[in-house]
Amino acid sequence: MASILSAKQVTKRFGGLVAVDHVDVEIEEKSIHAIIGPNGAGKTTFFNCLTGFYPIDGGQVIFDGRPLMGIPPDRITRRGISRTYQNIRLFSNMTAIENILVGQEPHLRSSWLGAVLRLPSTVNEEKKAHEEARRLLRFVGMGGKGDIVAKNLPYGDQRRLEIGRALASQPKLLLLDEPTAGMNPNETADLTRFIRRIRDELGITILLIEHDMRMVMGISEVISVLDHGQKIAEGGPRDIQNNPQVVEAYLGRGAAGQAGEQSITAAEKSKA
Repeated sequence: MASILSAKQVTKRFGGLVAVDHVDVEIEEKSIHAIIGPNGAGKTTFFNCLTGFYPIDGGQVIFDGRPLMGIPPDRITRRGISRTYQNIRLFSNMTAIENILVGQEPHLRSSWLGAVLRLPSTVNEEKKAHEEARRLLRFVGMGGKGDIVAKNLPYGDQRRLEIGRALASQPKLLLLDEPTAGMNPNETADLTRFIRRIRDELGITILLIEHDMRMVMGISEVISVLDHGQKIAEGGPRDIQNNPQVVEAYLGRGAAGQAGEQSITAAEKSKA
């Protein structure tokens, strides 16, 4: 299958610190691809490089056959990359449906003048936008909750709403930064099924950062592992959980003999 995103030798420096060090990653279209690694490995910085929040200092990023270097985040969103954040970034004093409507903004055509004059084209676009927002709320499991202010929603619903807002921009590639952070096992299982549904039903490629190794191993087709800004391993779940270098990155030198999903999971829990 063809790659939808190709990152080649991507490098990001902050003064003397090399946060992302010549990283190569190929994301296949309609795949679920995970990026894992210990805290401080450079995972979120890599996401920020892909989405234009940080200009890269070396390498290139090609998305859907076109380079992204030097393009601002809003234009990257319009091209088809959307994301969520490790810490939820909803508009907390806006309703759920208003948050979804904000996510649609990159593809709305009406001008401020059309809104002031209430031109028929603007009214029609607003009607369609509200219909689409209600459809997305149903899709993320929040039908009937559109009028609830975001800050009053349960934590799990806030996570789903943030994903819904990202979907509203009509992405081809969805980046999820620790989507199950703070969730209990049942909530994690529900969200895992939902993420798979996004790929299966909408055909959207998923790239995620996640510390829950059980979730990662259960949902990912390809896993890339970062440590100190460098990619140290890549492959399927079985390859990664049996990779001594990956276990060493999580548990330290001398622990490689304990390779496996349980070893990596235990390391993550010990850091929580």
